[in-house]
Amino acid sequence: MKRLPPYLFTVVDNLKREVRSKGVDVIDFSMGNPDLDPPPHAIKALREALTFPGIHRYSKSDLEIEKNFRKTIAQWYYEKFHVDLDPDTEVVPCIGSKEGIAHLALAFMNNDDLALIPSPAYPVHFNGIIMAGGILYNIPLKEETHYLPDLFSLPKETTRLSKLLMLSYPHNPTTATCDLSFYEKVIHWSRDKQIIIASDLAYSDFVFRGKRAYSILEVKDAIKHSIEFHTFSKSYSMPGWRIGFAVGNRDVLASLAKTKSYCDFGIFRAIQYAATKTLTGPQGYVKKIVEIYRKRIDLFVDGLNRIGWPTKKPDATFYVWAKIPLRFDEHSSMAFTELLLRETGICVSPGTGFGEYGEGYVRFALVVPDDRIKEALGRLQIFLVNGGSNRKSNSKYQKVAKRVSRIKVR
Repeated sequence: MKRLPPYLFTVVDNLKREVRSKGVDVIDFSMGNPDLDPPPHAIKALREALTFPGIHRYSKSDLEIEKNFRKTIAQWYYEKFHVDLDPDTEVVPCIGSKEGIAHLALAFMNNDDLALIPSPAYPVHFNGIIMAGGILYNIPLKEETHYLPDLFSLPKETTRLSKLLMLSYPHNPTTATCDLSFYEKVIHWSRDKQIIIASDLAYSDFVFRGKRAYSILEVKDAIKHSIEFHTFSKSYSMPGWRIGFAVGNRDVLASLAKTKSYCDFGIFRAIQYAATKTLTGPQGYVKKIVEIYRKRIDLFVDGLNRIGWPTKKPDATFYVWAKIPLRFDEHSSMAFTELLLRETGICVSPGTGFGEYGEGYVRFALVVPDDRIKEALGRLQIFLVNGGSNRKSNSKYQKVAKRVSRIKVR
């Protein structure tokens, strides 16, 4: 636990609480916590399931609800990506994809094993490795290379010692996407290596302007050593339901399932039933919310550029990954986050919370309605004009950020 850096999103929550206690109206863009309601047919199914006999008992993989859920996942996967899966051996439900990713690291990482983690990254990608006792090897993701990792430049000794590679496109936090040819290169690179490839595909539906998200399992032979994680949190606005799944290589998934069996008793059966109905029910809901987020992005990014904060419009996710304005570039991302919150009441996620190569950026999660986005733009315009009245603050929150920056990787 001493190796773990402070979880900066908890730090930001503490800072929000402090600012709110002073009567400040906080507009919260910090966490990717969807503000929209789940699909009505999902809520209806959950209510219905609560009355089923045995629904409140422990979940078991050979019961009807559980088997139907895995079959539905396999069918959904085929319809979406044209990938055939065995629901009994190539599908593992998870208590949200975050839990599955953390337990994947616990299942496979030994103290002398390296994990290849592109940086910046969703925090559990690297924190899960640290908790499992593994060693991080950060691969920098840079804007000039479209936030894609250069695997072929990695030292041979590094790849020899590596056991796991994490990927995630559409990417959180940078919003980058990849095409199928990128995954083909990844599989080609991995053919002579004993490395598990784990793809986090949480934002598979949130792709705009004619693009689409790809599954790494669409590549021939990828399933030989690849798995992929999905979640209901984003596409179906169910973050609090804690429901997701992993699919892919049966041997990897068997070890993941074994590890999970020591740590949990599965997912509440009523949620599995409702999740099944969610996937088999009308899917117009997904298109509707994706369009809502796309309009929010257009509103916000157009506004940022209009008020003098140059920002590129993302092709995917519901995030905006913004470089700290030039006039504030002497600040770390955590210092800028604190300054912005104290001066404007606007809360963002500091780039350093996503790893060492996130420094210099902040992330906006557009999980607030249009009127709050417009209010935020008005506050930001004043902030940018005034330049911040407390630009040299050096609080405890910045000190925490410095602790994060000192976490070293091999």
